[in-house]
Amino acid sequence: MDGESQRNLWASTGGMLEAAPLTGALRADLAIIGGGYTGLSAALAAAKAGAEVALVEAETLAHGGSGRNVGLVNAGLWTPPEEIVARLGAEAGGRLNALLAGAPARVFELIEAHGIDCEATRRGTLHCAHAPAGMRELAERHRQLAATGAPVRLLGAAEARARVGTKRIHGALLDARAGTIQPHAYALGLARAAQGLGARLHAHSPARALRRERGAWIVETPGGTIRARALLLAANAYIRGDIAPVRQDFVPVHFAQIATAPLPPKLRAEIMPGGEGCWDTALVMSSFRLDRAGRLIVGGIGRLDHPAGRIHASWARRKLVELFPQAADIPVEYQWHGRIAMTADHLPKLVRIGPEALSCLGYSGRGIGPGTVFGEAVAGALLAGDPEGLPLAPVAEHRERLVRLRQAFYEAGALLTHLAGARRTG
Repeated sequence: MDGESQRNLWASTGGMLEAAPLTGALRADLAIIGGGYTGLSAALAAAKAGAEVALVEAETLAHGGSGRNVGLVNAGLWTPPEEIVARLGAEAGGRLNALLAGAPARVFELIEAHGIDCEATRRGTLHCAHAPAGMRELAERHRQLAATGAPVRLLGAAEARARVGTKRIHGALLDARAGTIQPHAYALGLARAAQGLGARLHAHSPARALRRERGAWIVETPGGTIRARALLLAANAYIRGDIAPVRQDFVPVHFAQIATAPLPPKLRAEIMPGGEGCWDTALVMSSFRLDRAGRLIVGGIGRLDHPAGRIHASWARRKLVELFPQAADIPVEYQWHGRIAMTADHLPKLVRIGPEALSCLGYSGRGIGPGTVFGEAVAGALLAGDPEGLPLAPVAEHRERLVRLRQAFYEAGALLTHLAGARRTG
């Protein structure tokens, strides 16, 4: 686990799901490694199509980033749409932009269709300017998104502060397509729906070996094997060892969060009263939102199972008080972190790891919508043997330069920023 001393709010309030370890030998049309959004969405889509599906997860379902993220169901990626077109070309970039623009709608459709109780709130998200200079970035994002017809609105300081309940922001970009969920509960909801359609999901079953044998993929776990015609590797930032037969690099970045006790009614009426989820434009980003019970949740880059973990946790508490001094006396009840798979261009990758086998990775902190729609699309393409429905053209491998150095840069940047904040308030 990522720190036994941590208490993950989402895992604590998101419910449970039985998924026994794999024992014996299974046969399937599609084998899936990884029990997060991508793998579970793929399992659900494949089971709906009538395929035999077997999924293995090394820990519990939603153990990784799918059960540890902020829960913002955003449209698109960190990379603005015009830059995506510039990198991928007009046709491929336009297709990816359109798919991800509609990703929040697909998430909320699945929630409604399968009756998933995951605190779904579709009231938009607010990208907040942490400083006056942040408004220039938001204005450019607004221009690009509005040009695509997206329902976005640039808010001045007064309206943004009233919506968030803090004086420490200078405006915001409101995206009405987006919303918030309880991320762990959403993942388990996908899992229950997939199980209900016959998908076989197995937790505590790490994939120890992967090989191609007589036209089929063999996935070996400590307790059993899966033999399948097609394979999806969906472990993302939690991929283990050298299980992948080809190189697929990413930069691991950690994001930590704290959550308070539920706010009293007076503060709930003042702090994010509209229910939007928020994050800011700072280089070392912060996030802030409420859950259904009224807990105030603040996050930022950093890991808690590290010698510097106390610095990140202390920063998050100071950030909470800086943004919302009216909540200074509310105790913190939870703290946890998760791991993100970052790529240099902040674009996800599809890697062809062999015949009828793909790996999805690199959502760069935007896993809910992209993971959901990528899982569906990849499952369909693998089962049909037709790559036309894939959201991206697969690559033979994915290499990142200076992975360890860039990981250290992210971690050191967050540490220095959070230490500087401590000195300013000390």
